[in-house]
Amino acid sequence: MATSKHIKTLLHTTASFIKGKHRIILAMVLCLFCLSVAQSRQRKVQKPRQTTEKDERVYLVHSDVLKYDQYINPDAQILFGNVQFRHQGATLYCDSAHFYEMTNSFEAFGNVKMYQGDTLSLFSDYAYYDGNDQMAQARYNVILKHRQTTLYTDSLNYDRMYNIGYFFEGGKMIDKTSTLLSDWGEYNTNTREAVFYFHVDLTDTNFHLMSDTLYYNTAQSMAHAVGPSDIYSGASHIYTEDGYYNTKTSRSQLYRRSTLHNGGKTMTADSIFHEEKTGISEAFDNVVYVDSVNKNMLTANYCWYDDPKGYALATDSAIAYDFSQKDTLYVHADTFRIYTYNIQTDSVYRKIHAYHKVRAYRTEMQAVCDSMVYNSQDSCITMYRDPITWNNNQQLLGEVIKVYMKDSTIHRAHVIGQALSVEQNTDTIYFNQVASKEMIAYFKDGNVYETDANDNVSVIFYPIDDSDSTMIGMNYTESNQLKMFLEDRKMKKIWMPKAEGVLYPMPQIPPGKQWLPNFAWFDYVRPTSKEDIFHWRGKKAGTELKEVKRKEVPMQRLPQLQQQQPKPSQQEPSQQTSPSTDTPTASPTTGNENSPTP
Repeated sequence: MATSKHIKTLLHTTASFIKGKHRIILAMVLCLFCLSVAQSRQRKVQKPRQTTEKDERVYLVHSDVLKYDQYINPDAQILFGNVQFRHQGATLYCDSAHFYEMTNSFEAFGNVKMYQGDTLSLFSDYAYYDGNDQMAQARYNVILKHRQTTLYTDSLNYDRMYNIGYFFEGGKMIDKTSTLLSDWGEYNTNTREAVFYFHVDLTDTNFHLMSDTLYYNTAQSMAHAVGPSDIYSGASHIYTEDGYYNTKTSRSQLYRRSTLHNGGKTMTADSIFHEEKTGISEAFDNVVYVDSVNKNMLTANYCWYDDPKGYALATDSAIAYDFSQKDTLYVHADTFRIYTYNIQTDSVYRKIHAYHKVRAYRTEMQAVCDSMVYNSQDSCITMYRDPITWNNNQQLLGEVIKVYMKDSTIHRAHVIGQALSVEQNTDTIYFNQVASKEMIAYFKDGNVYETDANDNVSVIFYPIDDSDSTMIGMNYTESNQLKMFLEDRKMKKIWMPKAEGVLYPMPQIPPGKQWLPNFAWFDYVRPTSKEDIFHWRGKKAGTELKEVKRKEVPMQRLPQLQQQQPKPSQQEPSQQTSPSTDTPTASPTTGNENSPTP
């Protein structure tokens, strides 16, 4: 009875509480209760998450004999005869084994064979396998085969979790025709990439590579040598510290100042691309090409070389060096091209084309022109478009200048068209000048000893009094031919067959007569040092050579010749009449007497 009274009292109190000021709190409690019910129903609708766990246990599939011997190995099951294990897609066979079921591992002895899929197999005399780490430690006469790649070693750890094999007591890998030796390395069967360290030696049918560190991709047949490395292929030798070599295509990609040697020629650059089969090389940035046989060198920021054709291209800050003499010759141009003719024969020769803005410097000789060609067949250097040469205090210019070399020294210079030779007298403003259509200068030991000028020769010469070395006056002479003989860079004598001239005393030289009409002294164009060859300075406006138009020989055309030929008669050949002697007959070969001779 007391209990029922208490309940009634509680209900009455609750009712009065609801009717009171706390109705809002009760409403909030009811709302929270409804939300919790809804969430609980939603959870019941969701499906439980399915989780699958791999079976990591090593299974013993077969053994002819199984026994337990606490004296031999109390923790293992001892197996003999045709032992077979299975673990997560791999199957292992051996003659005998110790199976540690508690640690999920085993030791395999004799004719150990492990197969994983149809692409990987591992053979050894002994192996320890840990099923928890999926690590196989194979020892003695180990052979790992993966597709077309075979690895031989005495100690190999194969990580099945990451599919990487590690060898650390020397190994040999054979991939198709390539054989690779090293002291330590690893091979990833997923990526088919191998890494080899210490005394690396890679040999193929066409090349031999030696390095300290090598990355090799068997799928792409690509070798990446890191550190000091040497590659020998045919007659070429490559040194690199960061280079790629494709054993299938014989292509090389070399970086970090690599060097390519081939028959007395070397090429060094920041990066070099070389193809052994075609003999083509391409180099970029700070390229240095040295020909030790011909004693010359070429530098640029880009070079292309085709060895079988003997063709080369160099551009971007290109400089050609000739160090066959004591004084090195430096030649700069925008572009150099080298062509080789009659290659692989006894009559081989080369042509070197340099263009544009050519500037050359040697201590005793300088030159500028727009373009230049060197022909090794006759050792001739031909300069085109406003060429100028300087030798000590002498300047020589014309439309075309041909310089013939002998034993790597200048032997003869031939100036063709608007030739002008100017010699500045020491410490004066007076110049000896010779102008003609053609001029030939002969050299001995690098110095001019004779100069021949032909056609429309004009001369201004200042004779020197030997007693006091003063100038006697100015001699102006015109002739059709001139020969000047020099000794120790001084005028010895002049020969002219017929000449007209006048000698002006020094105080009586007419104004403007001290220079020939085409006189020009281009000292501001002249290169002053080997560094100055990069700074092009053209001639001032109005001082360029004027174009001289040559007379063209009129050519007879075919229709004109047909009109001049006699028309055949319609009669039979036996009845033809001879042409009248009063009618002039023009020959198609000789023309008439008024026709100019070609």
